[in-house]
Amino acid sequence: IVAGWPGTRASFMQRVGRAGRSGQDALAVLIADDNPLDTYLVHHPEAIFGQEVEATVFDPTNPYVLSPQLCAAAQEAPIRTEELSLFGPHTAALLIRLVQQGYLRRRPDGWYWTHAESAAELVDIRGTGGGPYQLIDAEDGTLVGTMDAAHAMSQGHPGAIYIHQSAQYVVESLSEGERVILLSRVYPEYYTRAIESTEVRILAERARVSYGAQNAVGEAVPGESAPETDAQQLAPLTMHRGQVQVTDQVTGYRRFSVYGGEYLGEEEQPMPPEVLMTEAVWFTFEPSYLFGAGVTEEDGPGTLHAAEHAAIGLLPLIATSDRWDLGGLSTLLHVDTGRPTIFVYDAAPGGAGISERGFNAVAQWLGATLEAIESCGCDNGCPSCVHSPKCGNRNEPLSKHGARALLQAMLRSMAEA
Repeated sequence: IVAGWPGTRASFMQRVGRAGRSGQDALAVLIADDNPLDTYLVHHPEAIFGQEVEATVFDPTNPYVLSPQLCAAAQEAPIRTEELSLFGPHTAALLIRLVQQGYLRRRPDGWYWTHAESAAELVDIRGTGGGPYQLIDAEDGTLVGTMDAAHAMSQGHPGAIYIHQSAQYVVESLSEGERVILLSRVYPEYYTRAIESTEVRILAERARVSYGAQNAVGEAVPGESAPETDAQQLAPLTMHRGQVQVTDQVTGYRRFSVYGGEYLGEEEQPMPPEVLMTEAVWFTFEPSYLFGAGVTEEDGPGTLHAAEHAAIGLLPLIATSDRWDLGGLSTLLHVDTGRPTIFVYDAAPGGAGISERGFNAVAQWLGATLEAIESCGCDNGCPSCVHSPKCGNRNEPLSKHGARALLQAMLRSMAEA
């Protein structure tokens, strides 16, 4: 029995393959969870059984990936000048930086690893963006478990309720320097969710596709600053891809009753901001485009927010990932675009190639997103369509009807182009 879609067809097949071995008969049952991707798959089982497993995507030139790999390679054998092309066009610049940082030593015949410890320890095999935090029971000092750095601020902040193997704990403290989170055993009748604020700034635009009166495809030069994005240059609907800087900060947490999820209140708990340099895809709209789709001014913020949530939930259908590998932001007026904007970004340092897959298969991605919303039987939105379990704004505001109208208009524009 698989409780909730595990995120990818590859993972699903691996799990159900644990039964029926040695020639035995077996039956696998998938119990759908309440999120947009599960909703879509319940109505489209051919998306599970009628296709090959997903393509794994990553960028081997990502400096966050390549730098520790270069160190590991240098430990095996010195990297020679004639071998630089094997590792990609940015290798020479990365080697200079690694020498400056003391990781490698430059000699006439190549680059050497000269440390006693293993270079492989620099590689985070789970791609979590830093070493794990140890979860320590404050009463007896025992190790309860570990938590990856990507979730430490949102799930390991003081006051958070943490569940490990059915045991409930409250977080007493978090030490960034020691990578330790202290826990105390509790028996509360509530659970917590972090309150987060997010800011996304555009650093460089790699590519642009416009739909509407000025249908065109534009390619930006990698590494250059973002092109001008004023209304005179952009069509009513434009899709972009490029590098962004995401700043996340946990400012507090909310408490909800375990009996029915009733909101019980919130507490301030400011945590240090986290800055992520990554890759993203974003959509910009003229305000008249929203009105033409039937979205009222009052429903504008909720429409963009709901479409963002649903799109994040369905992007794992295109690439090997789950919604926790992604982040997003929507706003009626973004400081860098001057327009209503929806961002979907990779939640991994340097990017993981997931948003780029969405950019390249946008009609399939948004088509599945629209179908998930339309096939959900709720009236005003629910976890099966436009709610997100990781939303820092309590899933407010949301407009399911506005998101459906906007996605329909976007797909029409793309089809006409």
